[in-house]
Amino acid sequence: MTTATSAAGAQTADRVQLERRVPPFGGFNLTYLVIELKRKLRNRRTLIFTVAFPVVMFVIIGLPMRDQQLTATPLSQGGPSVAAYIMVSMAMYGAMMSATQTGAAVAVERAQGWSRQLRLTPLNPLVNVLIKMIAGMLFGLLAIVATYLAGAISGIDLTPVQWIATGLAAWLLAGAVFTTLGLMVGYMVPGENAAQITSLAIVLLSFLGGLFYPISTMPDFMQVIARFTPVYGISEIAREPLTGDPFAPLALINAIVWLGIFVAGTVFFFRRDTKRV
Repeated sequence: MTTATSAAGAQTADRVQLERRVPPFGGFNLTYLVIELKRKLRNRRTLIFTVAFPVVMFVIIGLPMRDQQLTATPLSQGGPSVAAYIMVSMAMYGAMMSATQTGAAVAVERAQGWSRQLRLTPLNPLVNVLIKMIAGMLFGLLAIVATYLAGAISGIDLTPVQWIATGLAAWLLAGAVFTTLGLMVGYMVPGENAAQITSLAIVLLSFLGGLFYPISTMPDFMQVIARFTPVYGISEIAREPLTGDPFAPLALINAIVWLGIFVAGTVFFFRRDTKRV
């Protein structure tokens, strides 16, 4: 009786000890997030390129068009300019580029064996994806803030609602969708190829999805293709406060569907990459 009781007590103690080792929320905590952010900020060349590139492109392409009205409302009556349209587009491009590069950096972790090391811990794979996605979004926020500061300094005139609405939409949607795209590619391909693939993908998707110009100016067959790209939904939603177009449910569905595809793909390739652990 004593032996059985002791064995049961030992099993209970072991179970309690194991339960204590499992972190809450699958391992999601601020310490891990801060570590991820510090790792991203150490890459100063990527940081400078992320912040400088969209600003320079806005100055070169957008500023010459600040006297051209975007909508039927004249600039003198508070209507937005074409430069404001380009400012939002360039900010989104910077956020997309920085987000995908941040996500694709996991390819380096794979080469170093870090992703397999994480699988030895109780960290939930989905939590690992969420931590990296949040870090990528915060990194992409720098591109948006820098571009909007350049626009404000150069005289872009928008209402407070337009500044906030376009900025939040560009940050939340572009950051979430394209960080997960970068993560998926980072877990899918070798480290030396991930950054090149994501950079090329962003350029192609930006032009196909009508990021830099209204898709209404594209040929009919290209408009159909554009509506199925991951850039279409986020760009349409982010620019609605400028263009005055009515809310398009299909644009939101587009963004949600692509986000779901990229998250599912990231978790799948993360598990596949570390299944031998």
